[in-house]
Amino acid sequence: MQINPMSVTELNKYIKNKFAGDEFLQNVLIKGELSNFKNHYTGHMYFTLKDETSLIKGIMFKTYTSNLKFVPKDGMSVVIFGTVSVFERDGQYQIYCKDMMLDGMGALYASYEELKNKLEKEGLFDVSHKKKIPMFSDSIGVITSQTGAVIRDIINVSTRRNPNVNIKLIPSAVQGEGAGEKIAKAIRKFNELNNVDVIIIARGGGSLEDLWPFNEEVVARAIYESNLPVISAVGHETDFSISDFVADLRAPTPSAAAELAVIDVNEAKWKLQNYKNSLRVLLNRKLENMKNRYERCKNSVIFTNPYLGIQNRYQLIDRYIKKLTYVTSQKYNMEKNKYTKLVSILDSISPLKTLERGYSIVQNEQSKVIKSISDVNKGDKIKVVLKDGNIDAEII
Repeated sequence: MQINPMSVTELNKYIKNKFAGDEFLQNVLIKGELSNFKNHYTGHMYFTLKDETSLIKGIMFKTYTSNLKFVPKDGMSVVIFGTVSVFERDGQYQIYCKDMMLDGMGALYASYEELKNKLEKEGLFDVSHKKKIPMFSDSIGVITSQTGAVIRDIINVSTRRNPNVNIKLIPSAVQGEGAGEKIAKAIRKFNELNNVDVIIIARGGGSLEDLWPFNEEVVARAIYESNLPVISAVGHETDFSISDFVADLRAPTPSAAAELAVIDVNEAKWKLQNYKNSLRVLLNRKLENMKNRYERCKNSVIFTNPYLGIQNRYQLIDRYIKKLTYVTSQKYNMEKNKYTKLVSILDSISPLKTLERGYSIVQNEQSKVIKSISDVNKGDKIKVVLKDGNIDAEII
């Protein structure tokens, strides 16, 4: 009996038809975590859906992506509705997603991102609004659970750093329904009492659900409106809550918050002693420099022979006088020569020179020069100007 072998394409097509004939696989609802997510430039979305032990490849065509109410990201927990089928070319089965919804933690994460973006746009995270944490705080306000490791850690760290620090606790639920309102109320209460220098809101690590009260808007606005500086110490170092962004300072852990709020008095004393020693060294150096300067001044010529400076200045004045006299004399002679030349030129064209050569000037009674016989009539009085006087005459 001869058996004809199948081609790979025929086998993959056969398996695909088997998948297509299974009604259950045509409309499945599965839950998992997104990874390797890629939003292709064509508009299609490629991803892997996984749980603790398994994974499946997935694709969501552009036709369906426009209906999404959120932007998928790696790490999101989602519920997918779609069809499981075979991609013949690769012989790989995958889920063809028709709809995608956030599941539990994913929905919380979306709410977290939405509120974070909203408050950031309103300016609640602006650095300009943040208040400085006092360097020396006598009284610390703490908002956390009355029992548990958090308050003990804060007390231990604070009193170790400064045994005289006063810690005031307003106990509050830090997880569960209504915890956000209680935390906000405690922040407002500290502001009303105004009996602490800084407020610490704190709780230990936990899931996003456990830390959720610190992601509520009511807590964020209470921190923003607080007149007292607020340190947020929520969860572990890698956890970031909205209260961390709004607070004046974020601490990675509650213990770190206590270190930031309470100065280490022993370290402060050590620094003060170092400053004291440094100042003493600097002061001694300054005194030594001033002493050396005094000695140089005392031995300088101005003190040993004070008249020398005056004598030198006398000589300087004499040189200036001599130079000024020379410049003045030169200027005078220059101007004198210029004047003599001008007088000589003026004298050469003077009418008086003409009179000295035997000429005269004839004027009428109005002292106007007579240039023509037509300017006079019989009986007119005239004046003849000579070099050494005038002659009065009459036209006859």
